[in-house]
This record gives sequence, structure tokens and C-alpha cells, in this order.
Amino acid sequence: MASGQIAITVLMGVLLVVVASLLTRIENWRSYAPTAGASSLAGEETSYGHSEKPSGVVRWLTTVDHKDIGILYGAYALVAFAVGGIMVVLMRTELLWPAEDIMSTSMYNSLLTSHGITMLFLFGTPIIAAFGNYFVPLLIGADDMAFPRINAIAFWLLPPGALLIWGGFFIPGIEAAQTSWTMYTPLSAEQPMIGADLMILGLHLTGVSATMGAINFIATIFTERDEEVTWANLDIFSWTMLTQSGLILFAFPLLGSALVMLLLDRNVGTTFFATEGGGAILWQHLFWFFGHPEVYILVLPPMGLISYIIPRFSGRKLFGFKFVVYSTLAIGVLSFGVWAHHMFSTGIDPRLQVSFMAVSLAIAIPSAVKTFNWITTMWNGKVRLTTPMLFSIGFVANFIIGGVTGVFLATIPVDYLLHDTYYVVGHFHYVIMGAIAFAVFAGIYYWFPIYTGKMYQKALGKWHFWLTMIGTNLTFFGMLILGYLGMPRRYATYNLVSVGPIDLFTVLHQLATLGAFILLAGQIIFVWNVVSSWLYGQRVTDGDPWDLKDDDLYSREFRWNERRMDDDLVLADGGESEDSSERT
Repeated sequence: MASGQIAITVLMGVLLVVVASLLTRIENWRSYAPTAGASSLAGEETSYGHSEKPSGVVRWLTTVDHKDIGILYGAYALVAFAVGGIMVVLMRTELLWPAEDIMSTSMYNSLLTSHGITMLFLFGTPIIAAFGNYFVPLLIGADDMAFPRINAIAFWLLPPGALLIWGGFFIPGIEAAQTSWTMYTPLSAEQPMIGADLMILGLHLTGVSATMGAINFIATIFTERDEEVTWANLDIFSWTMLTQSGLILFAFPLLGSALVMLLLDRNVGTTFFATEGGGAILWQHLFWFFGHPEVYILVLPPMGLISYIIPRFSGRKLFGFKFVVYSTLAIGVLSFGVWAHHMFSTGIDPRLQVSFMAVSLAIAIPSAVKTFNWITTMWNGKVRLTTPMLFSIGFVANFIIGGVTGVFLATIPVDYLLHDTYYVVGHFHYVIMGAIAFAVFAGIYYWFPIYTGKMYQKALGKWHFWLTMIGTNLTFFGMLILGYLGMPRRYATYNLVSVGPIDLFTVLHQLATLGAFILLAGQIIFVWNVVSSWLYGQRVTDGDPWDLKDDDLYSREFRWNERRMDDDLVLADGGESEDSSERT
């Protein structure tokens, strides 16, 4: 078994070297400029015309256009979201009844592990990169990302990463990892499945991808801004992307180092995380020093999306813009001082526990500042309940529940009672699904007219919101109650659980599963709406589809889109736009 693991590791290393060498030999990836009208609005001219842009599969395989790469990130992330969602529906179906019913315990544990990693690393980070790649250059007046080719490489590291993470389910004779997404040692170091090695390699690829993307965003925002875009008027979404990129730059390399050490422990016989070496507690320190900033890596850009969208449908500018920016920066700094609140029950020094509890409570303050500013922006505003606004309001409501429940977990005595129960699962998913996913949906609907040129079906969009809102709260509020009753998390069966009333556990699990199926129905509607509207929807002919000019909130990306629409109309009439004639 050990020799097989070493062989797989060596083969993957050779494969990565071959891929890297091939990429370095590819020349002239970028033989075209962004879409017509982009350069005159958003940066310096290029010497290539839009007509040179390839089409079909070649376009998507060779593109370095930030908009194309943004769409690739988005498509990849939504596929991962679907895979992770199917995994959790299977798990919730198993939990309808206390005993082992539709799958084995080992299969449940494999799905549990892959679901967490899929949603965090294959959906959460890439979907944020999708918005960032497409819109940050447009918002700051840049021609493209600072390093377009590195931008493309960062994306193309993700598909092999996903295949490695999911490989244990599809490769015959290889069992998927069953370590949970936290990969706690000694379990993860001693588990014999080769699927765990594949998962670690896949995670490493996603971490390299995220780090490359973060460097690119930082360089772009610092060096590629238009002269009119200063730090004082930089939009709030770009501020959150910049802060997130800084967090990635400090957090992900540490995760990569820890993963390499874990891989060496599993295959070479090192003892980084053995008792006589660093010990299991070392893995927890390394993992959570990455793991808790990762939560803010995932939630800060969605906060930026909400801070950007709510004013558009409230008819007024964001209340306390500077304080929202300062609170974003404060979260970025404080996020590296809270990791050990995940470790209160490990027996670390009580004095350290108190200090981490204090910082964990303090980091709730900038989040509360944002929440009050969102509510105040809507207060006495001309609120329009469009689908993006509904998802934004849903974000605020769910984030309040997720945040308040997190404050309880940051308190040492309460954490002792609730640690490793379903309360933690409910809290975490109120933030991940109830907040982050809601902001993602708000952004998709808000910018849908730009990247498709069509308008989504508004009735289906609202059905999607209400089903998602009901399903989210039914599922995860039920988990909070399960946690209060003492139900442990990560259990495939609970017929032998000795704590709490089994009958009540069963009812609450059934309610949570019902909520999961409602969520599934909502996402099916979402997919149908997006695909059908993109292919057959009503074409947008107005450069201001949300009537933002009436409130002086017409922003840079819609001005760019209006110019693109004008150029397309000229070209469709057989003429030549002024911008395209200049470039040719």
C-alpha cells in the first residue's frame, strides 16, 4: 500500500512538471484585445483588433481575456456547487432515519469529506474569482488584469485539482478520503486510502491557484487603476477583493506547507504530526491559522457585493462608505488572531484561551458595523424588491443569525457545551450558504445583463429566492436546535447516540432533510433560469437595465457595457465603430 501511494505521488509530480514545461513553451496566448469599446473606456490601447479573437473551443482554451476567464471561473464554480449539493442531498437522505439505510458509513464519511472541500475550495473561492476577474478591471478602469497569462494559468490549475479531490469516487480500486475537510491528525496521517493522497494533491493545486490569483488582483488594483480611480473613490467590491487577496497571500501558503508535511508523513515516514514529533495539536494550529482567515477570505467579497448592490436598489449611496472600508480592513487584520477559538476543547493554556476569546468577540464589531450600514442604507430609501435586492436582504438576515451564533461559540464556557455538535454545523452553514451563496446569487442576477446581454426570467428569480430562503432556514435552524439537544456532528447513524432524545433527533433531521430538498428545488429553478435565459432570453437593449441613472448610481461597468452595446449595433449595421477603427 505504501509503495502504491509513493508511486501515485511521484506520477503526479511528473505530471505537474510536464504541464508546467508545456505552459512555458506556449507563446502569444493573447493575440486579441478585450471586447470592442473596452480599451477606450478602461485603459490603454492594444495593437490587436477584436476581430482577431478566436472562436469556439479554441477561444476558451487559449483565452487570457479577463472577462472570458471570469466566465470560466463561474461555470467551474457552479458545476462544483452542483456536485457538492448532490453530495449533501445524499447525506441528508441517509439521515432521514437513525440507522444505516441507503449507504455505508464509509461512503457517508467520504461524501462528508468531499462535500466540505468542494464547497469551500472548488465553489467558494472560484466563484469569487469569477466576479473579481470579470468586473474588477471594469470597475477600476483597467484594460485587463496585470498578468493575463498568469490569470489563465491560475484557472487551469483548478480542473485537475477537482479531478484529484473527487478521484477516489471514480478510480477503481481507490477509496475516497474519509478524513473530514479539517483533515485532523493522526486520522489523516494514518488513513490508508490513496484517495486521501489524491485529495491532498488536489487541495495543493487549488491553493497554488488561489495564491496566483491573489497576487494578480493585488497588482491589478495597485497598478492598473485609471487616473480617475483613487483610493478614496475605489468601489467597495474592489476594496474587499484587495483585502481578500492579502489574506490569501498570508494564509494559503501556510496551508500548502502543512499539506506537504502531511503528505510526507503519509508516504515517506516523517513525523511532523506524530506524537513524538509535532503532535496532532500542531496540525490544528497550522490548519486553523489558515482555516479561520479562510472564512473571511470567502465572506469579505460577498460583503462587498452586498455593499455594492443594496445602494443600487435603495436609491441612495452606501451609508458610511469609509466605515465599511475601515471595517473591511479591520476584519482582515483581526482574522489572523482568532484561530484558536476552534481549539478551546484541546486543553491549551487557559490564558491563551481568554486572549483568543477576546479577539474573537472583537472581530464581531466590524461585522456589526457593516450590518448597521446596510440596514441604514435601506432605511427611508426607495427600496425596489428586485431579485438581486431580495437575495441581498436575505444575506443580511442570515448573516445576523450566523454572526450571533458565532459569538456564542467564541465564548469559552458555551463552546465547551456546543463544540462538535450540530450547532457548529448550523452556525457555519448560515454563513456559507445563508450569506455567501445568497450574495453570489445577488451578484449573478445583478450583472446578468452584462455578461449575457439578456435578462433573466424575473418570476423564476423570485421563486429561486423564496425556495432558497425557506430551505436554508428550515435546514440550518433545525441543526442549531439539534446542537442544543447535544446531537454530535459527522455521524452517519444516530440510533446508538446516548445523549438526547432519539425521537426528537429523528424529527429534526427529517425537517432538515426537507429543507435540503426545498433548497435543491430552488437550485434546479436557478439552473433552468440561467441557462434558458442565456440561450433564449429577451435581449437587453437598454444600457441601464436597472434604471440607475435616475438616482445617480450608474456605475463604471454599466457605462462600459453601454459603450459595448453601441459598438455592437454599429457593427451589426455594417459600419465600423470609432473605437475599432482606431485599433485597426
